[in-house]
Amino acid sequence: MKITVDKNLCPQNHKCPSIKVCPVGAIQQSGNGLPTIDEEKCIKCKKCVMFCPMGAIQEE
Repeated sequence: MKITVDKNLCPQNHKCPSIKVCPVGAIQQSGNGLPTIDEEKCIKCKKCVMFCPMGAIQEE
């Protein structure tokens, strides 16, 4: 299982709201760009997947 960000669903015009729900700080974002998931930090809890209002953060 891998958590990814779909660039076609993420509007990339604001600070990613899912950053604040990640318990291990695995989501990074430079400015208002596409957020990235640090696979080494990610514990696959899926809180970000459930929280993302656009459905852009997904489980593969």
